[in-house]
Amino acid sequence: MTVAPDAPILFFDSGVGGLSILAPARAALPTARIIYAADSAGFPYGIKSEAEIAARVPALLGRLVERYRPRLAVIACNTASTIALQHVRAALDIPVVGTVPAIKPAALLSKSRVFGVLGTDATVRQPYVDRLAAEHGADCTVLRHGSAALVQLAEAKLRGEALDPAIARDALAGLTDQPGGDRMDMVVLACTHFPLVEQELAAAAPHPMGFVHGGDGIARRILYLTQGQAWPDAPAPGTAVFTRVDEKVEALRPALASYGLDHIEAL
Repeated sequence: MTVAPDAPILFFDSGVGGLSILAPARAALPTARIIYAADSAGFPYGIKSEAEIAARVPALLGRLVERYRPRLAVIACNTASTIALQHVRAALDIPVVGTVPAIKPAALLSKSRVFGVLGTDATVRQPYVDRLAAEHGADCTVLRHGSAALVQLAEAKLRGEALDPAIARDALAGLTDQPGGDRMDMVVLACTHFPLVEQELAAAAPHPMGFVHGGDGIARRILYLTQGQAWPDAPAPGTAVFTRVDEKVEALRPALASYGLDHIEAL
């Protein structure tokens, strides 16, 4: 199938977390047309039930694909990927890339053989995470913690608001206070919002630890799935689409523009 050069790549998240996935993809494909979609009306996903997410995400992606005709869709959200990826793939006739917690790289990098998985409550309880931990970190102690407050912290940071350092400190304490947590040397940022506050997490860490997430791996996957396709000659302004546009979305304009997303639309 021939793909038009201006056919966009669609990134989808509950909020602004997927920008951490967009950034490496944009660096790899600087002229690609970008549609970034955020389900602001359904945000946050981490406290929703599996059934709600499994119903909501494929329906929204179906509408987005119909409107924007992307060449490929990226579910730039760990919660939505771990719950709804198969449903979305069954519903769409384009390639769909999901976001997998970076458990394999954490297991490879951990010297102490203790690492943490920091995500939303919905992500860290998924059997998918159990399987990844068993497959790649069988000889490791894998600690888990869900933090809804850290998702809100990332959103607040991109709106330019003052940040409470206790939020990052409490999120990490959810891991380090568990048995073996004093030896934890790697943390999987298993929510795409969390790389946006990696600086705050590093500053709050009680001892040195590394942080890993899946952005670079997804950029490589996009390159692989689109090899041989035509792209525009020059970059075009990207579009950010929200399921609800309110004052919180308006406050994101400067941050969105820094990611090349100059237009805001409502779905």
